[in-house]
Amino acid sequence: MQELPKIISVDDHVLEPGHVFTDRLPAKFKDVGPRVERHPVAEMTFVGGKFSYKMGAPGEGPLADWWCYEDTAIPQTRLSAAVGVPREEVTVTPITYEDMRPGCYDQKARLEDMDVNWTEAQMCFPSMPRFCGQVFSEMKDRELGLACIHAYNDWMVEEWCGGTGGRLIPLCVIPLWDAELAAVEVRRNAARGVHAVAFSEIPPFLGWPSIHSGLWDPLFDACNETATVVNMHIGSSSKMPSTSPDAPPSVGSTMTFTNCMMSMVDFMMSGVLPRFPDLKLAYAEGQLGWIPYILERADKVWEHNRGWADTSDLVPEPPSTYYYKQIYACFFDDEVGLTDGMIEKVGIDNIVFETDYPHSDSTWPHTKEVATKLMGHLDDDVVRKLVRGNAIEMLSLDFQP
Repeated sequence: MQELPKIISVDDHVLEPGHVFTDRLPAKFKDVGPRVERHPVAEMTFVGGKFSYKMGAPGEGPLADWWCYEDTAIPQTRLSAAVGVPREEVTVTPITYEDMRPGCYDQKARLEDMDVNWTEAQMCFPSMPRFCGQVFSEMKDRELGLACIHAYNDWMVEEWCGGTGGRLIPLCVIPLWDAELAAVEVRRNAARGVHAVAFSEIPPFLGWPSIHSGLWDPLFDACNETATVVNMHIGSSSKMPSTSPDAPPSVGSTMTFTNCMMSMVDFMMSGVLPRFPDLKLAYAEGQLGWIPYILERADKVWEHNRGWADTSDLVPEPPSTYYYKQIYACFFDDEVGLTDGMIEKVGIDNIVFETDYPHSDSTWPHTKEVATKLMGHLDDDVVRKLVRGNAIEMLSLDFQP
């Protein structure tokens, strides 16, 4: 293999700085809108797929920077800002912004860290709002929630991504409580060049309607019309997989792909993809190796159980047809999915790459070496598609493939 092409990563994260909302929200939301406060942490655990914490009294426990809004407070944790820290020190512990690598929240520092990591461009999922902006839709005051969505998206487009020559790729959030409002927000951002929106892999886990209900169709129509990719990150349903409430975090971390798998089957069997033939979906951090089996199984169910499975009218072609036409799968480290025979079944045109900066799975600052080892057996044209070409096509980017 020739030297690895410069990477375009479609899954990274930004830890929003404290001024995002205080600088942009109307004055009437000053006391209830999102803001950063420093308080002790009395307890912090991550067990059974559930992150739990308790604010301490003064002097009770280590300090953390907390995001506070309405009557809610959520602390920052080392798991969200793991780069630059030895892996054995990446633990479920509270941190402040001073404890983070500046690239977590500062644009200039992020671009410098991208240069170190052979990365030309990257798209960042939200942190404080969670992976599909569900925090804003869970706010008691819907007016505040919508104002936060507008403030976040304006910051994302104008400040975080602005002035970078496209190196930071905007990913916007939407009001999940109203698909018509969500469609308006998609079109508002598409008009300024945004081609990516965050969505929940399984909306019913958040208390919203399923994609089978038809209630999301205004959103999908707007995305279909504006070439806006629907991006679903593992955990964007606020429910990480686990086998029991007392299972160690390693259980859930091993099974993170399962929500992606359920979501992908949901979409392939829903009729959404044939109804919106230009709609594109992307699954962030879901990896690849499981996909060939689930495509095979879906096609066999569609063929063998058509008498009772209630899909033949909604899905006129085998479900895998829509996967290959409309779905992208993202990986950072998956030897099985890249083996000969498997990669063709996953779909060479369906695979995109990520560096996952600054999370604990990130390969920063060694992504080039990791990727070269993973993909060294592949043809150069295939490698180029995987590390940048497919991302350029997916997100309508102005870069050379």
